[in-house]
Amino acid sequence: MSNSEIAALRAIMAARPKPSNIAEMRQSIDARGLANPLPADVTVEKLEIGGIRAEWTHTPNADPQRAILYVHGGGYVIGSLDSHRHAYAEMGRAAETKVLALDYRLAPEHPFPAPIEDTLAGYRHLLAAGFKPGRIAIAGDSAGGGLVIAALVAIRDAGLPQPACGWAISPWVDMEAIGGSITSKAAEDPTVQKEGLAFMATTYLNGANPRDPLAAPLYADLTGIAPLLIQVGEAETLLDDSIRIAGVAGAARVPVTLEVWPEMIHVWHVYHRQLAAGRRAIARGGAYIRDVMDGNPPIDTSVG
Repeated sequence: MSNSEIAALRAIMAARPKPSNIAEMRQSIDARGLANPLPADVTVEKLEIGGIRAEWTHTPNADPQRAILYVHGGGYVIGSLDSHRHAYAEMGRAAETKVLALDYRLAPEHPFPAPIEDTLAGYRHLLAAGFKPGRIAIAGDSAGGGLVIAALVAIRDAGLPQPACGWAISPWVDMEAIGGSITSKAAEDPTVQKEGLAFMATTYLNGANPRDPLAAPLYADLTGIAPLLIQVGEAETLLDDSIRIAGVAGAARVPVTLEVWPEMIHVWHVYHRQLAAGRRAIARGGAYIRDVMDGNPPIDTSVG
């Protein structure tokens, strides 16, 4: 059955003017985010972590001993705290945690591996602040979804304890855009197309190997990383990125939950005010984080 809400949203998206350069792209995504004012019960606290802007958001139900480290999407080229605040504040509400969101450095000014370094610094900040690893989740969307998985690998390789879990929303994990859905879903996806992915990948990599496991975690050894929740829309060109990375994680014996949401588009969570499915997906992610932190993982790894 067709979803009338997603049809209405598609019409709005089709009518948007198309930015012609990075500066316009950044202004556009930030303006869309700022058009969603926060509910009155959301508290925002600004800070810096090693010179990187960051902020805490929390609602009255947040457990002060639990945190989500959030990394936004935007192809490592655009996006900010402004563009995603309305989404990650609600994710924290659903998970009943505080959220530490990072305004990590962007390309071309700061190409790979700057976002990895900043995310690792954010995780170290939480540990130094007294948060227990099992009370931390790392979440992100699109490029940020790929960054979630890359950060878990970097955390492991740095000899640090893993967080409770990762929540990857519509993750971008393949810098070469060779998944079959890049073509098969092109006519359905109003946001992500191969040409745009190629531009952002080239800008981000700045000559680095497109199969470097921290740039494209599809090629990483995921052994020993935290459990993963992966959510992706059925109408996304990046659908196969999620399916393939779930397979890589599962083959490495990582507990992984993959959800494919019918009719949904790229990072539909950011449209939670227009889409009931966006609200449900956020609620699902919040419940996943609560369950894992409470010692009730969706997959029982003690069997077998």
